[in-house]
Amino acid sequence: MGDRDAAFAEYFAARSDAMRGTAYLLCGDWHRAEDLVQTAFTKLYLVWNRISRHEVLDAYVRQILIRTFLDERRRGWWRRERLGGENAERPAPPDSPENRLVMLQALAAVPPRQRAVLVLRYWEDVSVEEAAALLGCSSGTVKSQAARGLDTLRGLLSPTHSGIEKGAR
Repeated sequence: MGDRDAAFAEYFAARSDAMRGTAYLLCGDWHRAEDLVQTAFTKLYLVWNRISRHEVLDAYVRQILIRTFLDERRRGWWRRERLGGENAERPAPPDSPENRLVMLQALAAVPPRQRAVLVLRYWEDVSVEEAAALLGCSSGTVKSQAARGLDTLRGLLSPTHSGIEKGAR
């Protein structure tokens, strides 16, 4: 294995699990998340020799991941895929409490662009400006999509919508 392949393999081993978690938050399905991560890392590998600033790799891979997710949603691939697998069980992350499952299900119901902004801003903890650069939009769009996404989440997590009663554990 050459130096190029060794460096890529090392980066993949170190960061693929974190990217898989981000992908899961975007799509709500572990199998689809794995496909998104594989696509993102394949695209990264194809340009690996041209990357000179390895300190920004995480942001670059995150950008590839989110754009791949949004592109597939735009093309309708996701809708066709979900129709065939609607009854498939979605495995939960290991050792997750019920509230986390409710949150993940609600996040999956948020529109894709808003979900991408929420994942970047509140899961990946990137700034408004970084999120705008990753998504190829303005800072104002990131702010408005974040506000709309949070409103959608609040509505989905309200006791009347989610079936969670006040005071229930």
